[in-house]
Amino acid sequence: MTLIFALSSTPDLSSGLGTWDLVLRKLAHIAIFATLWLTLARATDWRRPLIATAVALLYAAGDEIHQTFVAGRQGTVADVAIDAIGIGFAALAWVLTARRRGRPGPPWPLRRLQLRAAPRSEL
Repeated sequence: MTLIFALSSTPDLSSGLGTWDLVLRKLAHIAIFATLWLTLARATDWRRPLIATAVALLYAAGDEIHQTFVAGRQGTVADVAIDAIGIGFAALAWVLTARRRGRPGPPWPLRRLQLRAAPRSEL
């Protein structure tokens, strides 16, 4: 979130690449907000994906509002929608991998650690 805030505070992020600049910036929106969702989902132990989604979307909207106060930047609803695409990709990846693992929850290495920590009577 700090990285997103810092990048949003920069007055002009143009690289001078023309159309490629626009495409790369929008892909960066998708990647950064997908990463944010994954980080938030991990922070909730993979058990509260809706909370991770709500927080990430609220942060996306707040980020665009923040940009309206930065000279040379503008906040747009389209950017929130692009951020939502990144959030959606991350959530979809989580759902697909949860199905593959057989149940939602932490990735298998973390599950193994939980099994080792559990007393023998609970297994």
